[in-house]
Formats: sequence, C-alpha cells, structure tokens
Amino acid sequence: MPEFNIEKQPELIEKVIAINRVTKVTKGGKKMHFSALVVVGDTKGHVGFALGKANEVAEAIRKSLGRAKKSLFKVPLEGTTIAHEIIGRYGAAKVLLKPASEGTGVIAAGPVRAVCEAAGIKNILTKCLKSNNPINVIRATAEGLRNLKVGKEVGKDAKEDSKKE
Repeated sequence: MPEFNIEKQPELIEKVIAINRVTKVTKGGKKMHFSALVVVGDTKGHVGFALGKANEVAEAIRKSLGRAKKSLFKVPLEGTTIAHEIIGRYGAAKVLLKPASEGTGVIAAGPVRAVCEAAGIKNILTKCLKSNNPINVIRATAEGLRNLKVGKEVGKDAKEDSKKE
C-alpha cells in the first residue's frame, strides 16, 4: 500500500465529530478530562480519523488531529461514488454503504457524512444499523471503506473462487 505524504498534501479538511467530557470521581473531588473525535481527509480519496484525550478541549482536538493525519487510508472511488454495496461492522455498529447515481448527494447522518465528505465521496446512500455511538459508527464506516474492492479486484476474486470449486 503506498504511503500518503502529509507534507506534500497540506490541504486536508478537518472535522470535529464529537467532544465528550469524562469525569472521574476521586477522594479529592471530580477530575474532568475531554475526548475529541476527529476526521481528516483530502477529498481525493484519502481519509483518516482518531480519538484524542486530554485535560483540555483544545489539547484533545490537537492530539486527535495529529493521530488522524497519521492514520490516513485510501478509499477506492469510482467517479464520485463507491464501487459496490458493502456493510461495515465494528463492535455493535453496522453501517450500510450503497453507491448512488450522479446528483444524489451524500445521504448520511453525522459521523458517516463527515467521513464520506472528507474522503471525497459526492454520491452515496448510507444507513446506520444497530448502534449509533459516533466512535463505533466511524470505525464501522472506515472498515467498510477499507474493504471496498475496485472492478479489477472483484473480477480477480470471482475467478479465484471459481477455481477453488
């Protein structure tokens, strides 16, 4: 898999999906921490996401942005949509991703919409099945997008399956 060079591609779009306040109750009182879920992408087929945790919101966002830029992966696009229908699974979350015709737009809810727009997908139909926890939904979406195959790969897999039988 070819590496994605961050320095060569500075125009990444960054979207903060969720900021959670986490409180730990101790003998001395309550300790507050924050976690930030962020998606980054270049709108040309590269997208990444990360969860950062810190004592302050700004620090949590900065941490998650750094990690998200390191976790970029390539999404195989076919024009402005994806090649085929797929279901991404992570934990209790399931996300259905379907290719759509030109002019449909991004039909998706919060976290899935952010991932699709950051990846540069302009036409897609999605549905969150089971869980709607933003962290697991983003991970399920990323899993689905990673498992997409381009036309040549799909044909190659079909030939291998027919040889086995």
